[in-house]
Order: sequence, then C-alpha cells, then structure tokens
Amino acid sequence: MTVWILPVLLLVTATVLSVPLAFYIAWIMEGRYNPPAWLRWIENRVNTGPQTWKQYTVALLLFNTLMFAVGYGLLAFQPYLPLSYNLGDNAKEALGPTTVFNTAVSFFTNTNLQNYAGEVHFTYFTQIVFILFNMFLSASVGFCCLTGIIRALRGDRTIGNYYLDMWRVVVYLFLPLAFLTSIPMLAAGVPMTLEPYAQVATADVDANGQAQTQTIARGPVASMITIKHLGTNGGGFFGANSAHPFENPNAWTDFLSIVSYLAFPFALVFAYGVMLRRLKHAVAIFGVMLSLLVAMIVWSVYYDALQPNPAFTGMAAVSYNKDDPKKGIDLPAVVALPVDQSDTGNLEGKELRFGRSAGATFAAMTTAIACGSVNCMHDSLNPVATLSPYTGMWLNCVFGGKGVGVINMLVYIVIGVFIAGLMVGRTPEYLGKKIEAREMKLAMIALLIHPIVILLPAGLYSAFNWGTQAMSNPAAHGFSEILYQFSSSAANNGSALGGLGSIWGFNNPNVPGVTAPAPASAYYDVGTALVILFGRLIPIVAPLALAGGLILKKPTPFTVGTLRTDTLTFALFLLGTILLVGALLFMPAAMLAPVAEHLGPIPFGS
Repeated sequence: MTVWILPVLLLVTATVLSVPLAFYIAWIMEGRYNPPAWLRWIENRVNTGPQTWKQYTVALLLFNTLMFAVGYGLLAFQPYLPLSYNLGDNAKEALGPTTVFNTAVSFFTNTNLQNYAGEVHFTYFTQIVFILFNMFLSASVGFCCLTGIIRALRGDRTIGNYYLDMWRVVVYLFLPLAFLTSIPMLAAGVPMTLEPYAQVATADVDANGQAQTQTIARGPVASMITIKHLGTNGGGFFGANSAHPFENPNAWTDFLSIVSYLAFPFALVFAYGVMLRRLKHAVAIFGVMLSLLVAMIVWSVYYDALQPNPAFTGMAAVSYNKDDPKKGIDLPAVVALPVDQSDTGNLEGKELRFGRSAGATFAAMTTAIACGSVNCMHDSLNPVATLSPYTGMWLNCVFGGKGVGVINMLVYIVIGVFIAGLMVGRTPEYLGKKIEAREMKLAMIALLIHPIVILLPAGLYSAFNWGTQAMSNPAAHGFSEILYQFSSSAANNGSALGGLGSIWGFNNPNVPGVTAPAPASAYYDVGTALVILFGRLIPIVAPLALAGGLILKKPTPFTVGTLRTDTLTFALFLLGTILLVGALLFMPAAMLAPVAEHLGPIPFGS
C-alpha cells in the first residue's frame, strides 16, 4: 500500500493549493491589484489598448515570431556570445542548422523538446538568455489566451490586450512564485553559480600513476528548475532532467517539483470558474480532469511499480563464485532459479531514491500536465504502463499546460453540448450562447489537427528508411518510440520515450565524444519542429476565433430545456465524450504500439 502514498499526497496538496491560487490568478488577470507607481508606468506603455480576437491573435503571432527569431539567432551565434567558459575551449560550437531550428521552435512554443544535452552543448549565456527567458515567456502564451477566451465567454466587449496580459502573467504570477520555490531548491543543494565546471580528481590513476580527473557540470541550475516546473516547460539544465541529482537532490525536491508543475494547471480550472462567475461549472470540469488523471496514475503505478518486467520473467538468477582459486576474479555461475520481482515491480531504468512508485507517478503526471520533465526513463516503463503517458498526450485536456489544457477541454465541451443538443432536438448552447455551424467548424479544426499531426508523420516515418533507421528497437517497441516522439511534439510536452536515435542527433561533430549524426537526425529535427508548430498554434487560434465569435451573439434566456453545465450528469456526459472521441482517434495506434508489445513481447536479448 505504500506505493499509493506519494500520488495521494501529491494530488491532495496540489488541489488544496490550487484554490487560493485560483483566486489570486483571477485578481491579477482582472486587473484588481494596485501595483507601485513605477510598475504602473510600465504597464501603461505595455498596454496598447483593447483588442478584438483578431488583433489579439495577430499580437500573439507577432510576439511568437519575434521569440523564434531571437532564439534562433542566439543559438546560431552561441560561439561568439559571452559566458562560454563553462564548456572549455574546444566545445563551444553551435548545434547544426536543423537542431537549431528544432530547438528554437520547441522553446518558443513551450514544448521544450531537447535534441541536445544542455550541460554538454550549451554555454551559460545560452542557458540563461535563451532557455530561461523562453521558459517565462512561452509559458505565458497559453495563460494569456485562456484569459482572453474567458473574457469573450462572459460577454466582455473585447478580449483584453495581449501584451498587458503577458506582463501580468510574467511579473505578478511567475516571477514571485519562481523566486519563492527557488529558496527550498537552493537549500537542498541545487547549484546556482557561474563558476566553470569543476575538475575533480578521482580514485583512478593512469599508466603513469597520475590521478584521473572528472568534469562535474554545474551552473545557474536553481533559477531554471523552478520556472521549468511552474511554467510546465520541462526542459532541464542537464540531459538527464529531473533524474539528475543537481536538478532533483532528494525526495523533498522531487515532491516540490511535482506540486510546482501541478499548481497552475489545477488552479486555472478554478480560475476559469471564478472569472466566469460559474464556480460550480469549474468544479464539474475539475472533477472530470481529476478522474482521468487518477485513472492514469493508478494504471501506470499498478502496471509498472507493482508488476515485474516481463522480459525478466523466468530468467535464471546469476550468482558469483567467491571461492575461485584465481584471487581477485569472480567467475559467474548460473543458478537455475527464477527471478522473483512480484514484490518490487519493474525497477530497471528507474530513479529509486524516491520510492518504487515515483517514476510511474511522475511519468503519468508530467505527460497529462504537458510538462515533459522526467525523473525516470519512460522507455523503461513496462509496455502497457506507457499507455498512461500516451493517453495524457493524446487527450491533451487532462489539466494540460497553463491555460492550454482548459482551452482543449473547452473544445470537448463544445462538442459535448452539440451532441447533447442533437439528442434532444434543441439548438446547442454554452454559457447562454448558441453553438452553431461556425463554432462547430472551429472546434473540429482544433480537435482534429491533434491526431493528424501525430498519426500522419508517425506513419510516414515508420514506412521509410529515413525514419526507421533511428529506431534502436525492433517491431512494436520501435514503432512506440516514433509514435511517442510525435505525440510529445504535438502535445507540446517535450518528453521522450528514449531509444530513438534522432533525439541525440546533435549534428555537431566538433563536440568531443559526439560523432556526426545519422541522416535521420535532420529528418526528425525538421519533422518534429513542424508538428510542434501546427500542434501548438492551431489549437490556440481556433478557440480564440470561436470565443471571439460568441461575443457578437445575444445571450439566450435560461429555460427548463437548457443544458446545465454544473451538474454530475454533465460531468459524466463530458467524460464519456472525451473517452469516446479519444478512443476513436487513437485506439488503433495504441493497439499497434504498447498493447502489441505487451501481448507479444520480443524475446529477451533478440
């Protein structure tokens, strides 16, 4: 039973904290605060005036284009920028053009897919000016869009000002909370320094008796880790992400990290209700999301932390003969005893400092929340346990990232009320506004672009050599690697299943220890970048247009035939809509990947 303590504590803590945070979010985004005069002076210059949904969208696209251009330039000119001493004199080259393109796209869209290892390939300047700034700014985009949509749904004349919303999110929400959460991280030992990487003498000696040295990467880690989770960014300072002891030193920092990336997605659901003045409706939505998340956690923990790795079932245990006459040499002797993992679960590839269930719990939550931070290798999860991470990314509405999860849920709500209207022969309504042809077209665009940008490229890359040559495993597991890569990209998640050769295609033969990449690297760099772009922008712009159109519609009176959206019946209907639509879209892919591997595993060692 101890494996369930961690997920229960995390969910309870995040839920309790989300309620006051929701009211604080509403207080800030509705402009009811009174900042100091110098901050008000800046606000007055940031605020360019009320915007329609089209003006808001144009501002969003222009801002994101600028972020991409600046990011691409910083990455391309990394060798000539300051603070490059951390990597040494021979390791300051820029990444290849396709990897630079992929990384610039990934970080301005809040996806943070990393086709590099930060401590190996980035300077301190790049980590601070490119990575850290993008983590604050890109994390605010979905937040701003949700705020604009809320204003439209409640009947405001305009949906606000994008630049003012961005200012409020960054300055009054992310910055203070990132500062507060960085303090316990620093206290736990997370590095925060601009000193060069440490050169440490080891116990090994060379042929001349000289002590060998090891390079210990460090840097301004603490400042990045806090916003990495609060902004559901996920991109780590180190390639190992939150499995690295400098990013995640102990069980308390692991707990704080998970609560940090749950906080805003949980709170934004309640903030949606507070700002709409329909808190019961938000509770119903929260209940649906929480039910799905609990199911995903239970599934992942049960099939990974409590079930053994099927690859080891029936294998012989290995012992060592300590009595061999050759002193200092242990000869292996096979003992024909089965390996019993029934009490331990699958421990291969897991971070065991935080308990058996930590890896599976983190995997289910980080993909549902669209964070992408990891504390275990997802490739090491039992095949059927990976259905939880896949489900979180495929549904893309189980809390999701900041704002984007609620926006995606809004699409399902519109589809649900439309279906309900058809069932009773009444024009569908949501929040007193009629849902008609235009709204349904925009909702279907937002819904269908997600499976299209996942399944179409996954099928193409699985059919051609330039895609399959990156697979490090055969059959169903190899397809799982490709499917996960595009699922993570489309969901703006950024995590990786692991094992796919493309994710380490640094495209940089000048970095010591890294050879020139396989041709597949460039294909995956460009392919996933395009998936990230379409998977990020279209599902945001379409709901903005949908909400913007509702402003012009007259509210319809509430009657006995109006579908209530704050009841248990509505919550169950919405849950059924999500599961039905999700199953129709992704069930075949699930059967070909993790389920096929679970039902017919490849023999161990083949």
